[in-house]
Amino acid sequence: MNIKKIVLRLSLLVFTGILIFAGINFYVKSSSNPYCFRNVESLPEVPVAIVFGAGIRNNAPSKYLKDRLDAGVRAYKEGKARKLLLSGDNGSKSYDELAVMKAYCASHGVDTLNIFVDYAGFDTYSTLYRARHVFGVEEAILVTQNYHLDRAVFIGRHLGIDVTGLAADRGGYSNLRKNKIRETLATVKSVIDVMYGRKPKFLGKKVDLEGKGNFSK
Repeated sequence: MNIKKIVLRLSLLVFTGILIFAGINFYVKSSSNPYCFRNVESLPEVPVAIVFGAGIRNNAPSKYLKDRLDAGVRAYKEGKARKLLLSGDNGSKSYDELAVMKAYCASHGVDTLNIFVDYAGFDTYSTLYRARHVFGVEEAILVTQNYHLDRAVFIGRHLGIDVTGLAADRGGYSNLRKNKIRETLATVKSVIDVMYGRKPKFLGKKVDLEGKGNFSK
């Protein structure tokens, strides 16, 4: 086989890969977009809003996380969600994202009895799988930035949760372009996770969302 044929075949493989990659991202976005909203008023009333972690700095929420928490608190105060389920990283004593998240919500008027915490939602898929199978969530509002929302809604709906997305964007985000690029890769992985029914590393005992929140645990 001569070099020209090798180059041609490699080019065709790369082109095919790009088409598949783009097609998957288009499918996820187009199928999820009808369930995504930018204002609280458009949301249905559901039992719980799920707020995804997004990093802390000096024991305070990052800009990404603060906007998500503010949006979740707003949905709670306006009666769109009766409970908040917070999911983030508390992997070490020196970095406890969930402690910051729940303290922020409590200090902004959310009754601690209505705050639930997922200590093992290490990625978007795990958070939503655990929401369905550990916390028994059947309907939920998903709160995150717009670039991440389509994938979250796609996963949630394919895991059997009737989800609606709330975009928490307030602008001024660092590394947004980088995050958007990473999101396109994560979107492809999410389709594979859904297809093969990946189970999170940790599940554990079921939590009753109709009971008192696990805020203090």
